[in-house]
Amino acid sequence: MDALLLDFNGVIVDDEPLHFASFRDLLRDEGITLDAASYAADYLGIDDRAAFRKVMERHGRAAGEADLRRFVARKSERYLGLARRELKVVPGVRDFIASAAGAARIAVVSGALRAEIEIGLEVAGVRGAVEVIVSAEDVAAAKPDPEGFRQALGQLSLRHGTSRWRAVIIEDSLPGLAAARALGAGCVMFTTSHAAPALSAADRVWASFDGHAPAELEPLWRPVEPA
Repeated sequence: MDALLLDFNGVIVDDEPLHFASFRDLLRDEGITLDAASYAADYLGIDDRAAFRKVMERHGRAAGEADLRRFVARKSERYLGLARRELKVVPGVRDFIASAAGAARIAVVSGALRAEIEIGLEVAGVRGAVEVIVSAEDVAAAKPDPEGFRQALGQLSLRHGTSRWRAVIIEDSLPGLAAARALGAGCVMFTTSHAAPALSAADRVWASFDGHAPAELEPLWRPVEPA
Protein backbone atom coordinates (compact mmCIF):
# COMPACT_ATOMS: atom_id res chain seq x y z
CA MET A 1 0.00 0.00 0.00
CA ASP A 2 1.22 3.51 -0.77
CA ALA A 3 1.50 6.39 1.71
CA LEU A 4 1.99 10.00 0.69
CA LEU A 5 3.57 11.73 3.71
CA LEU A 6 3.35 15.51 3.59
CA ASP A 7 5.06 18.18 5.59
CA PHE A 8 2.73 21.05 6.47
CA ASN A 9 4.54 24.40 6.59
CA GLY A 10 5.77 25.26 3.11
CA VAL A 11 4.06 22.24 1.52
CA ILE A 12 0.35 22.66 2.26
CA VAL A 13 0.42 26.24 3.48
CA ASP A 14 2.96 28.92 2.62
CA ASP A 15 3.19 30.30 6.15
CA GLU A 16 6.88 30.66 6.98
CA PRO A 17 6.50 34.49 6.96
CA LEU A 18 3.83 34.12 9.66
CA HIS A 19 6.04 31.81 11.73
CA PHE A 20 8.97 34.19 11.39
CA ALA A 21 6.86 37.19 12.43
CA SER A 22 5.46 35.33 15.44
CA PHE A 23 8.90 34.05 16.51
CA ARG A 24 10.59 37.42 15.93
CA ASP A 25 7.97 39.40 17.85
CA LEU A 26 8.01 37.07 20.84
CA LEU A 27 11.82 37.19 20.99
CA ARG A 28 11.69 40.97 20.78
CA ASP A 29 9.54 40.92 23.91
CA GLU A 30 12.38 38.95 25.52
CA GLY A 31 15.00 41.50 24.39
CA ILE A 32 16.37 39.35 21.55
CA THR A 33 16.62 40.61 17.95
CA LEU A 34 16.16 38.19 15.05
CA ASP A 35 16.28 39.00 11.35
CA ALA A 36 14.85 36.98 8.46
CA ALA A 37 18.22 35.73 7.23
CA SER A 38 19.17 34.33 10.66
CA TYR A 39 15.76 32.72 11.00
CA ALA A 40 16.08 30.98 7.63
CA ALA A 41 19.64 29.83 8.33
CA ASP A 42 19.23 28.63 11.92
CA TYR A 43 15.61 27.91 12.81
CA LEU A 44 13.60 27.08 9.69
CA GLY A 45 12.53 23.44 9.62
CA ILE A 46 12.92 22.66 13.34
CA ASP A 47 10.02 22.58 15.75
CA ASP A 48 9.21 25.53 18.01
CA ARG A 49 10.48 23.93 21.21
CA ALA A 50 13.87 23.14 19.66
CA ALA A 51 14.02 26.61 18.09
CA PHE A 52 13.41 28.40 21.38
CA ARG A 53 15.93 26.23 23.18
CA LYS A 54 18.52 26.96 20.49
CA VAL A 55 18.00 30.73 20.43
CA MET A 56 18.08 31.00 24.21
CA GLU A 57 21.28 28.98 24.43
CA ARG A 58 22.88 31.19 21.76
CA HIS A 59 22.06 34.27 23.84
CA GLY A 60 23.25 32.76 27.11
CA ARG A 61 19.73 32.59 28.53
CA ALA A 62 18.49 29.79 30.76
CA ALA A 63 15.25 28.18 29.54
CA GLY A 64 13.74 25.30 31.46
CA GLU A 65 10.88 23.09 30.33
CA ALA A 66 8.26 25.45 31.78
CA ASP A 67 9.83 28.39 29.92
CA LEU A 68 9.86 26.46 26.64
CA ARG A 69 6.20 25.46 27.02
CA ARG A 70 5.30 29.08 27.72
CA PHE A 71 7.23 30.35 24.68
CA VAL A 72 5.65 27.74 22.39
CA ALA A 73 2.14 28.55 23.62
CA ARG A 74 2.64 32.31 23.22
CA LYS A 75 4.11 31.91 19.75
CA SER A 76 1.25 29.63 18.67
CA GLU A 77 -1.31 32.16 19.88
CA ARG A 78 0.34 34.86 17.77
CA TYR A 79 0.61 32.56 14.75
CA LEU A 80 -3.05 31.51 14.91
CA GLY A 81 -4.13 35.14 15.06
CA LEU A 82 -2.15 35.89 11.91
CA ALA A 83 -3.24 32.67 10.18
CA ARG A 84 -6.93 33.46 10.56
CA ARG A 85 -6.35 36.67 8.59
CA GLU A 86 -3.40 36.03 6.30
CA LEU A 87 -2.79 32.30 5.71
CA LYS A 88 -1.90 31.39 2.12
CA VAL A 89 -2.03 27.90 0.66
CA VAL A 90 0.55 26.37 -1.67
CA PRO A 91 -0.66 26.57 -5.31
CA GLY A 92 -2.35 23.43 -6.60
CA VAL A 93 -2.50 21.67 -3.23
CA ARG A 94 -6.23 20.94 -3.17
CA ASP A 95 -6.44 19.31 -6.59
CA PHE A 96 -3.20 17.34 -6.17
CA ILE A 97 -4.14 15.86 -2.79
CA ALA A 98 -7.69 15.08 -3.90
CA SER A 99 -6.30 13.18 -6.86
CA ALA A 100 -3.56 11.42 -4.87
CA ALA A 101 -6.07 10.23 -2.25
CA GLY A 102 -7.65 7.99 -4.87
CA ALA A 103 -4.62 5.70 -4.84
CA ALA A 104 -2.56 6.51 -1.73
CA ARG A 105 -3.20 7.07 1.95
CA ILE A 106 -2.43 10.65 2.99
CA ALA A 107 -0.72 11.72 6.22
CA VAL A 108 0.69 15.03 7.45
CA VAL A 109 3.88 14.92 9.52
CA SER A 110 4.99 18.29 10.86
CA GLY A 111 6.80 20.09 13.62
CA ALA A 112 3.81 22.45 13.83
CA LEU A 113 1.27 22.21 16.62
CA ARG A 114 -1.92 20.27 15.91
CA ALA A 115 -4.16 23.35 16.21
CA GLU A 116 -2.06 25.10 13.57
CA ILE A 117 -2.23 22.10 11.24
CA GLU A 118 -5.99 21.71 11.63
CA ILE A 119 -6.73 25.32 10.69
CA GLY A 120 -4.36 25.11 7.72
CA LEU A 121 -5.90 21.91 6.37
CA GLU A 122 -9.34 23.48 6.59
CA VAL A 123 -8.20 26.62 4.78
CA ALA A 124 -6.53 24.50 2.08
CA GLY A 125 -9.68 22.40 1.68
CA VAL A 126 -7.89 19.07 2.18
CA ARG A 127 -8.83 18.02 5.72
CA GLY A 128 -11.11 15.24 4.52
CA ALA A 129 -8.34 13.59 2.50
CA VAL A 130 -5.83 13.49 5.37
CA GLU A 131 -6.18 10.29 7.40
CA VAL A 132 -3.40 10.82 9.95
CA ILE A 133 -1.75 13.88 11.51
CA VAL A 134 1.51 13.63 13.44
CA SER A 135 2.29 16.98 15.06
CA ALA A 136 4.92 18.42 17.38
CA GLU A 137 3.00 17.17 20.42
CA ASP A 138 3.30 13.55 19.23
CA VAL A 139 7.05 13.05 18.85
CA ALA A 140 10.06 13.00 21.14
CA ALA A 141 12.54 13.58 18.31
CA ALA A 142 11.92 16.21 15.62
CA LYS A 143 13.18 16.09 12.03
CA PRO A 144 15.82 15.21 10.83
CA ASP A 145 14.86 12.17 12.92
CA PRO A 146 12.30 10.13 10.94
CA GLU A 147 10.27 9.28 14.07
CA GLY A 148 7.26 11.31 12.95
CA PHE A 149 7.13 9.59 9.57
CA ARG A 150 7.38 6.16 11.22
CA GLN A 151 4.58 7.10 13.61
CA ALA A 152 2.36 8.10 10.69
CA LEU A 153 3.03 4.79 8.96
CA GLY A 154 2.29 2.94 12.19
CA GLN A 155 -1.07 4.68 12.52
CA LEU A 156 -1.88 3.97 8.88
CA SER A 157 -0.95 0.32 9.47
CA LEU A 158 -3.49 0.08 12.28
CA ARG A 159 -6.16 1.65 10.09
CA HIS A 160 -5.54 -0.54 7.07
CA GLY A 161 -4.32 -3.80 8.57
CA THR A 162 -0.96 -3.94 6.82
CA SER A 163 2.65 -3.15 7.65
CA ARG A 164 3.81 -3.30 4.03
CA TRP A 165 4.17 0.26 2.77
CA ARG A 166 5.76 2.22 -0.02
CA ALA A 167 6.13 5.93 0.63
CA VAL A 168 6.85 9.26 -0.98
CA ILE A 169 7.51 12.32 1.18
CA ILE A 170 6.96 15.92 0.11
CA GLU A 171 9.00 18.42 2.09
CA ASP A 172 10.51 21.89 1.85
CA SER A 173 13.11 22.02 4.65
CA LEU A 174 16.58 20.51 4.86
CA PRO A 175 15.79 18.67 8.14
CA GLY A 176 12.73 17.25 6.39
CA LEU A 177 14.84 16.10 3.46
CA ALA A 178 17.28 14.40 5.85
CA ALA A 179 14.37 12.66 7.62
CA ALA A 180 13.00 11.41 4.29
CA ARG A 181 16.39 10.01 3.38
CA ALA A 182 16.73 8.37 6.82
CA LEU A 183 13.35 6.68 6.32
CA GLY A 184 14.32 5.52 2.82
CA ALA A 185 11.29 7.06 1.07
CA GLY A 186 11.23 8.84 -2.24
CA CYS A 187 11.33 12.59 -1.75
CA VAL A 188 9.98 15.62 -3.59
CA MET A 189 11.26 18.97 -2.33
CA PHE A 190 9.50 22.28 -2.78
CA THR A 191 11.44 25.51 -3.23
CA THR A 192 9.19 27.33 -0.74
CA SER A 193 12.03 27.76 1.75
CA HIS A 194 15.26 26.97 -0.14
CA ALA A 195 16.50 27.55 -3.66
CA ALA A 196 16.70 24.52 -5.93
CA PRO A 197 20.53 24.14 -5.80
CA ALA A 198 20.33 23.42 -2.05
CA LEU A 199 17.89 20.56 -2.68
CA SER A 200 19.96 18.41 -5.02
CA ALA A 201 19.68 15.35 -2.74
CA ALA A 202 15.94 15.12 -3.48
CA ASP A 203 14.47 12.92 -6.19
CA ARG A 204 12.46 15.80 -7.62
CA VAL A 205 12.41 19.56 -6.99
CA TRP A 206 9.16 21.43 -7.64
CA ALA A 207 8.10 25.01 -7.00
CA SER A 208 4.67 23.83 -5.78
CA PHE A 209 1.94 21.33 -6.71
CA ASP A 210 0.84 23.61 -9.55
CA GLY A 211 1.34 21.95 -12.93
CA HIS A 212 2.09 18.53 -11.40
CA ALA A 213 0.04 15.34 -11.05
CA PRO A 214 0.29 12.34 -8.68
CA ALA A 215 1.26 10.14 -11.63
CA GLU A 216 4.68 11.83 -11.52
CA LEU A 217 5.31 10.13 -8.17
CA GLU A 218 5.19 6.64 -9.68
CA PRO A 219 9.00 6.19 -10.05
CA LEU A 220 9.57 7.44 -6.48
CA TRP A 221 7.59 4.98 -4.34
CA ARG A 222 10.00 3.03 -2.09
CA PRO A 223 9.45 0.36 0.58
CA VAL A 224 9.61 1.71 4.14
CA GLU A 225 9.12 0.37 7.65
CA PRO A 226 6.49 1.77 10.07
CA ALA A 227 7.20 2.35 13.76
